[in-house]
Amino acid sequence: MTKDVVALTRTMPDPLSVLAGLLAGGPDLLAGVEGDGAVVQLCDERGRPLVSVEAPLLVRVRGEAWRLLGATEPEVPYWWTEARATTGVKEAEELAGAFAARVATLVGGTAWPPQAARSLAVVDTDGVRAVPAPAAAQPAVDVLTDKVAVVIQDRPVVAMTAWLSDAFKAVANAGLGLQIVTPAGTRLSPAVRGNLPGWPSRWVVQDEKDGYYDGLSGAVLRWDNGLFVTAGSPDAMPEDPRTPVAESFTPEVADDGERQLAVSFRAVHPADERLVLGGALEAVWRELTGEPPAGWGTEEPANLPWSLRQLTDLAYERAPEPTWLVVVGSPERPGLATVRISRTEGGVEEDVTLAFGYGPGETVPTDADVTRAAEVLATRHDLQSMLVQVRRARRDLSVPPRFEGPGVPYAFVLGAEEVRELPGDRARRTPLPRPPRELGPKRRPALYYPFPGDPSDLTGWTDFERLMRHLKGA
Repeated sequence: MTKDVVALTRTMPDPLSVLAGLLAGGPDLLAGVEGDGAVVQLCDERGRPLVSVEAPLLVRVRGEAWRLLGATEPEVPYWWTEARATTGVKEAEELAGAFAARVATLVGGTAWPPQAARSLAVVDTDGVRAVPAPAAAQPAVDVLTDKVAVVIQDRPVVAMTAWLSDAFKAVANAGLGLQIVTPAGTRLSPAVRGNLPGWPSRWVVQDEKDGYYDGLSGAVLRWDNGLFVTAGSPDAMPEDPRTPVAESFTPEVADDGERQLAVSFRAVHPADERLVLGGALEAVWRELTGEPPAGWGTEEPANLPWSLRQLTDLAYERAPEPTWLVVVGSPERPGLATVRISRTEGGVEEDVTLAFGYGPGETVPTDADVTRAAEVLATRHDLQSMLVQVRRARRDLSVPPRFEGPGVPYAFVLGAEEVRELPGDRARRTPLPRPPRELGPKRRPALYYPFPGDPSDLTGWTDFERLMRHLKGA
């Protein structure tokens, strides 16, 4: 399995320290570059990559190394340098570890995982051969077929790193699926979970009993004709495939009191050169936590301190192409959002998916807190719609390879413009037991639809579906 090794250093690795790290394989290995020089590779005598090293990333957001690696990090700011060993070559793994250990020793810092970076000695690479690199594959891709690209990850949390982001883009451009294979103990970052496309893309988890299963659905999988597919059942019928579910996906787990509050909303702003983006997300974050986001970035780890101006400048530079961002909170109050900013006929859209985590004894925001956040969005930030859910799930927000109950609607908000466009009193006269509440000015209010929000009562979804059918006139 492919190994990732990370050097966490107090100062930026200089050319001499990088050179010393690259010489971990001796002077005879070939070196090359990819990605316009952003990736340095150590190659065998045929030019096949053994280790790929990403350009160092300056991280100025506290807690990212712990969130993604479970590692103790230097005091911010620090440098994150990631090396990836090619699949199935033991010496390549040793090379990646020796590279990280040498860099951390020379410029001051640590390497993760510690067991992979114990030695500074030169790795014997005589006669070592890497497998042929898949044609046009990114460094993160381990197997490429005519249907999918397979990425093998062995780390605590599969994050939207620069490696993986490039793989997502490559498969999208090629019209392929992306299948991420991990050991049983690995979790997904919400940023990866939210970007994983539909079939044939999937999260494939290795399992001692069932071989492989889908980490999001639990379906037992097998490799067939160039991709992982669901395993057949001897009792299958045309109208009911009866796909077997891995036992590891549905263990009996007691309620430990951990909760998540999930908020998804869309704001549509008039196109204006004075428009500042990110304000809607910051407003919700402040109302629900009492503090702004801690950091943001275009990949994980999120490396930049929170800044509306820098975020806006980046989106303007990329326009008319869309901009995708990840935003994180402090370690004391776990929070993570993904933001997609795009230019449309209606203006500038911000699509936000946000979640906060709470442990046993910590109070989830109340209905009054959510109402206040919704009113700020509706009156100041061009809210179109907003859905709030509460669910039993991990405080750290990562996605485990087992069943977690779905979220239950806590509240739905319809923006003032959408309320105005509905005919008559349709938005106000609903089939729900509790009437909506008006937010904002009386002459042009948004509407707040409350739900019980009990994570053990899934009938909240029945009420939500009734509301959606009613608003659509069905």
